[in-house]
Formats: sequence, C-alpha cells, structure tokens
Amino acid sequence: MSEQPREPDQDGEARRAAAGPASASPPVTSDGPSATSASPSATPDEQRALSDGPFMSPDAPLAEAGGPFAEADALLTEAGGPFAEAGGPFAEVGGVSPVSPVGRLAATVERLSREVRAAQAEAEGRALIELAKGVLVERLKCGPVQAARQLAELAEQARVTPLELAVDVINQAARDRMSEVTDAFLAATKAADGAEPESAAVRLRAAESGVLAADDTQAVADALLEQALRPLGAVAVAVWAAGSDGSLTLAGSAGFSPAEATRWRYVPPDVVTVARRGLIEREGQWITSLGRTGLPSIGLHYHPDGGRVALPAGTGGRIHGVLEIAWPAPLTPQPPQVVRQVEALAELCAHTLETYTPPQAGTQEPRVLPDAAELMDLADGLHDPALVLVPHLDGDGHLVDFRIQHVNSRFLDPAGRPRAVVSGALLLEAYPMAAGDSELFQRVERVYATGEPFRARRMNLTALVDQVPLSAVADISISRHGSSVLLIWRIEDETARLASLLQHAQRLGRIGGFEENVLTGEITWNGQLFDLYGRPQSSTPVPLEELPSHAHPDDGVSIRRFLRTLLHHRRPAAAAFRLQRPDGVTRHTRIVAEPVLDTDGRLLLVRGACQDISAQHWTEVALAATRDQLAHTEQQATERNRLTLQLQHAIMPPTQAPLRVTGLQVAVRYRPAETEQLVGGDWYDAVVLPSGYVLLCVGDVAGHGIEAATSMVVLRNALRGLAVTGAGPGQLLSWLNIVAHHLTGSVTATAVCGLYDPVRRTLRWARAGHLPPVLVRGGEAAPLPLVKGLLLGAVPEVAYEEDEIQLAAGDTLLMYTDGLIERRDRPVEESLTHLLTTARTAPSTLDQQLDRLLTYSKSDTDDDTCIVGIRVG
Repeated sequence: MSEQPREPDQDGEARRAAAGPASASPPVTSDGPSATSASPSATPDEQRALSDGPFMSPDAPLAEAGGPFAEADALLTEAGGPFAEAGGPFAEVGGVSPVSPVGRLAATVERLSREVRAAQAEAEGRALIELAKGVLVERLKCGPVQAARQLAELAEQARVTPLELAVDVINQAARDRMSEVTDAFLAATKAADGAEPESAAVRLRAAESGVLAADDTQAVADALLEQALRPLGAVAVAVWAAGSDGSLTLAGSAGFSPAEATRWRYVPPDVVTVARRGLIEREGQWITSLGRTGLPSIGLHYHPDGGRVALPAGTGGRIHGVLEIAWPAPLTPQPPQVVRQVEALAELCAHTLETYTPPQAGTQEPRVLPDAAELMDLADGLHDPALVLVPHLDGDGHLVDFRIQHVNSRFLDPAGRPRAVVSGALLLEAYPMAAGDSELFQRVERVYATGEPFRARRMNLTALVDQVPLSAVADISISRHGSSVLLIWRIEDETARLASLLQHAQRLGRIGGFEENVLTGEITWNGQLFDLYGRPQSSTPVPLEELPSHAHPDDGVSIRRFLRTLLHHRRPAAAAFRLQRPDGVTRHTRIVAEPVLDTDGRLLLVRGACQDISAQHWTEVALAATRDQLAHTEQQATERNRLTLQLQHAIMPPTQAPLRVTGLQVAVRYRPAETEQLVGGDWYDAVVLPSGYVLLCVGDVAGHGIEAATSMVVLRNALRGLAVTGAGPGQLLSWLNIVAHHLTGSVTATAVCGLYDPVRRTLRWARAGHLPPVLVRGGEAAPLPLVKGLLLGAVPEVAYEEDEIQLAAGDTLLMYTDGLIERRDRPVEESLTHLLTTARTAPSTLDQQLDRLLTYSKSDTDDDTCIVGIRVG
C-alpha cells in the first residue's frame, strides 16, 4: 500500500520563515540539531526554544525534525496503518498474525521499545550537544543562539553530523583521558576503508554523559554496556566496589540476570575471583576463556567459554573497585585502541565508586569508616608502635608519598629518634630506605590502593641517620581505614629472639622441659614434654614421684635411685629409662634434673629436662647388629670365594692344554664377569672323540654364581658323554635339551655344538639360540649362515637343524659367547660388526688372535666370556 505523506505544520513553517536567513540551515537529523537563529523580533517561545536547543522546541514536530520518532509518526498516521501492509515490519511477530490481538500487542511492544531506545539516544546526544554549545559560548563570548548556529554551520562545512562535531569540540576543550583515547582511536582507524572511527568518540562521550548523569552505580553499569561496551561485542558488565577489608560488593551490573546478581552481591576478602585478580594486578586481567582459568565469577554458567576483562578502577593512587566485562565467545587479543577505551571506562567507574556506599541488610547500622582523628585514638590504644599515615598528592592528584599524621605513645623508632622528629614528616623523608630492599613504601601504597591488609614477619626496617643505615627486624601490619593507613610494627628484641632459638633447639633435640614446685605441687611442662609423654596439652602433668609407674618395670631401680638423689640428697641427678606412653609406644628417654633451694637449704622446686633418645638407642642397637652381620657375611664370602675358585679351576680353566690333532690348532679363552664371582654360566669344551672327530662347543647358562656353575657342569659333562655315541650335533643338542628341561631344575641355556672331521676338513654344526660361529678366511670375516634352533630347556622336545662347511688351509673358526660383544647402548648387529672388523686382522698365532679379541672387546654388560678358536693347518 502506498504511504500517505503527512501535511507539514503550517504554523511551524511560518515561524521558521520569519526567523530570517538562518532558516536555510540544515534540518535536524537523528544525529544532532538543526542550525536555527532568532531574529530580534522573535517571540519569547522562539527564543526559549533556541536557547534550550532544537531538541527542546515544543513546536517542531518529530517527523519534520528528522528525529527518531519521524518514522513512527508517519506509520501511525497512515490510512491503513502499519499492520495492514503485507510486507511491513510487523507482518508477522513470533509467528502470530498481525491482525490478531496478540500480533497487534507484540507489534506495539516492539514499536514502543524502539521509540524508548531512540528517545534515550536522543537525550544522550542532546546532552553532548548542549555541552558543546556551552564550550562555544565560553570561547566565543556569544549567546546560546549564536553558539547553536555556529555549531550547525561548522558541522555543515566539515560534512559531519552536529553530534560528531560536538564530541570533537568537547575533546579539544577537555584534553582529558577520554579525549586522549578518542584521538588515538581516530588516528589509528583514519585510513581504514569503510570505517567509521567517529563512532568510538561518540560512544565514549555518550557513555561519559550517561555515567555522570546516572543516579546510582546500577545506572552507570547500564550506560557503560549500552553506549560503549555492546558495540565492542560485550554482553554483560559488572561494577565492583572494593571494601576497606579487601571484600568486593557488586555495586551495579548489566546483562546478568537478577538472580545471578543477587548471588554475587558480596565476595569475602579471601575468595579468589576474576574481579579480585583485577583488583590485585595493576594492569588488570585480560582472559581469553574464563572456563580455562578455573576462576569463579558472576555469570560463569551463562558464558563458560567467553572472554573476561577485569580492570582496577582508581583515581589519585587509590583503587575504589573493579570493572568486569563479559564476552560470549573467547576473547581475541584486542588492539591498543580498544584497550585504552576500556581503561578509560574503568576510570569513569572510579569517580562513581568514590562516593559509593554499600547497602546494609536489615536494620543494622551503616558501617562508618573511621577518619584520621578516630584512627589516632585507635593507635594510642595499641601496645605496639603505630603510625597513622595520610596520602600526600602532587598538583595533578597523583600519590607521591604518605605523611606521618600521628605517632602513638608506644612508638619506638629503629634509629632511636624521639616521636617529635618523626611526627608530621613524609614517610620517605623520615625513612628513605623504605623504598629500598624492604619495599615498605610499596607495601603501604598497595594497601592504600586495594584495601587489602598486609602482614609480614621479620621484615628488615632500615633508618638512615647521619648517612649511616641502622637496621632492625620487626613484624609488620598495614591496614587501610577510610582514607588513612595504619602502620604497626613490633621490633624484635634480643630476649624474644633468644627464647625463639631455645624453642627451636628443644624441638630439634626432642627435649622437653619441666618445673615442679614441691611446696605447692604446681607443675609446669612445655609442649615438647607433652608430646614426649604422648599426652594432650590439656591434660595434667605427671609428678616426679609417679615417674616409676610410667616407666618400664625393669627400669624401676634406676628411676628410684634418680629420685632419691634428687629429692632426698638434693643433688643434680640423671637417669635413662624406657617411658611407656598411653598409646602403647615405648620411648627411650633420658632425664636430667636439679633441685632449687632457698637460703636455708630447703627444697623449693625441681626443674629439669627429658630428652627422647629412642633414635640414638635404636641406632646403636642397629649398628651393633650390623657389625655382627657384617663379620658373619665377610666370613661367608671368604669361604664362598674360596670354594668358587677351586670349582672354577677344576672344571673351567682359563686356558686348555693344546689338542694333538694333525692339521688343526685349537685354543680357548675364558674370562669371568666379576672377580667376586669367578664362576658364571658360560662354558666351553674342545675334546677328541674316539671316532677321531673333534668336539667343539660353547654355551651360556642364565645367571652367575654356584647355581649357574653347577648347571653348567651338568650340561658340559652330559654333552661330552653323549658325544661318545657318534650322533651328529643336531641330535646331541636335542638330547641336551631334554637334560636341561628335566634333570637340572628347568634351567635355560644357549649353545653351539660342532664336530670337525680332520680327514675331510669339514665342520658339521648346530645351534640352540646362540650366536653363529665366525669364519675368518683370506682377510675377511663373516658369520656362518644361520640355522634354526631353540634355546635349551625351554620346551621338552626340540629338533635342531644342522649345517656343514668345508674348511681350507689357513681358515680360522671362532666360537664365542655373547659376553664378548653385548652392550647396553647399541644393538647386537653393531657390536657384531665391530667383532668382524677386529677378527679380520689375524696375528701370527691363534693364541694371539684370541687375546686380541678379548683386549679390544667393547662389551659393557659385565657378563662372562668364552672363546673357542680353531685354525686349519
């Protein structure tokens, strides 16, 4: 349907025509007022309308003025109304037909909401324009009407809206933190294509106007969110007020539900939240994702993965609260311009929080923070030295020092100066070293800024007197009360320090002291003695006369002798006894006591100490037992080594007598793993059989010592006996496997067995899980081709594969155990390559070649080593 144009206001047109040439100025838009002027013959109503600003004119219709109600006015005056238009904005609201009563109601609510938002924006813009007009009135020395006309003409020349020009005028006149932030944002975004940097300046000034016009902190939070933070993507904001005790009170919030705001109305001083982190850290907290930090905060359940920003809100060196902002999604690193904007908003909050008074629940009287005078009275009532400090600001309002407003009567200067010298002076003048190593001034400044008290033990206090530093150790307490700071220190004297040293000495020596008045029966124990007796400190101490009932019965004689010497003969005495505690634990204790007599020699009291010597006693007992065990072990080891050495020489000599075989040289070497255990599991054999064949074998039984040696002897002798049957090496290993599995306690072993035929110069061999022999021929060394064979003793019955090799004159064959090549830091293949390299260089004799292999072996497993070598002549 077509829209019917609205008839203009004839009276308004007439009045504007009578206003003169200024009526040609641009009309009022949603961003600002029109440029209007008044002729000298203007009516009083016209003069009042111009002086109050174009938004206050009662005669200018909203639709004509171009304000936010123009479209709404036109829609309301249509013949068919907005609800009859099929494609209109209210054709269907929430799936409800616009012609139905519910649809009309929803459309009306939506329209009124838009009008409220538009009116709010218009009011905020009007406040900024009126402020800019005031600046022009002061600078140009003109009236309000001329200032409004000048503002409109300048906006038309600069081709900007009057609202943007008004913000520019305010920034130039203010030159404050807000103008610095907006200038920086404009400079950084000036060259951006399609950007509207002026909106940032308008937002910040609009937010400032809303904050200054707000009645309470809740209204401040609403203004910050709607005017400045929602365009940055934020969805909620919380303004926290910091209490003097370090607590946080939710002074205002926007974007959070009322129930959530009620739950977070108060945060105690010791609860670590996002806002508390922002209060402690001067730079604030910029959190990418709140859920990853594990910190609790308001609205955590609604935006668990969203970003958070918490910035301290402070002025004049004092922090009044925290501004916390919530984003719905993880927060990406923000440009410096946005960071400065948020910091400027936090500073706006500080001015509001400076006069904030938290509401009190019920009928409780409001808590009044003491002023400096009341704090002086409080300091005079303390038993420790105390100073009342007030902030000392420079001309710009920045905190530079603290003045010592009052010194209480208990004050004790570390340098010995009187109270009058210190009272009234600046803290850094009286104690210039406070800004040094002890950081006392920084602690006071932090307490004044955040309100969180500070406690420290044994802090160094240094005073500079005649350029000589004088130091003292003191316990420090700093707390803020209103706008003043109370500094308390307790200088540690020598008596207290020595008493502390004595307590530590008693604790380390497990010594408990006692004193018993024999006239009154009063008994005094220290805490260490109660612990020694295993009794709570609230229980009654045990008198000396009852000591025998708490000791072991066998120690009764020594305890009674101790009491007789002490109480009857009145001489110092000592005794050692076993103390039986109520928990059933027996402690070895030594007691030392002395009598205290008056001038007439009468016994007044007995004082002494008990020491727990249980650890010393059991150490002596264990040491004596250890000496006996060591002597017995040394005797056993000597006998064992002697028997082992005899067994080793009997069955496994380091070398073997040469075999007399035509055309064949045989040599063997055996090297035990450790000198303490000369016999291991490695074994070798080289013997001529009745058939004329030569039996050559090496093996390795798992383990060391006599057990491994006896198993090795069984296998070695069994193989030698089985070889007489004339069976081949594969069959011999099969029989030897049965022996290992059934007749030796299920030992496991590896072996290589070969039969050499001196006539044919051939070697038949088989292996049981062992490394293959190495053939050295013509300056080259290589292992024999691998044949299949499982290690001995693993399963009851195994078949072993055989192979035969033809040897020639000059060939050398080496059989060895893994102790020759194994290393912990490299694979077997690499160690085998080193062995082949060493074996290629063949000395003139076979014995020299075996010695060379042992000398250049790089094994580090500390295992036995056997080598059997044959050389064909």
